[in-house]
Amino acid sequence: MLKKDLLELCLLHLMSDGDQYGYELLRRLHAVFPDVQESAIYAILRGLCREGLTERYQGETSGGPARKYYRLTEAGQNRRAALLEEWRGTRDALSTLGIQ
Repeated sequence: MLKKDLLELCLLHLMSDGDQYGYELLRRLHAVFPDVQESAIYAILRGLCREGLTERYQGETSGGPARKYYRLTEAGQNRRAALLEEWRGTRDALSTLGIQ
């Protein structure tokens, strides 16, 4: 599984818990993958929207700039399930080779 697919899976998974705003998604991914560029994460988020896997909307303002929220679509839920299955296959294959 390529790193882009892994990041996509992580973003879709985080959104499966409910709507998330972009900076929060970025912060949570950076905690796990500190070497990933912010621009790469936002590029993946834009691609997910373009593909109809997520929807983006403006949240209420609270004294600062309006936050852009992302929500998972049904197509995004299906893509998450497919990527998760692919990840589990990759993990199992590596485990078979003794890589853990």
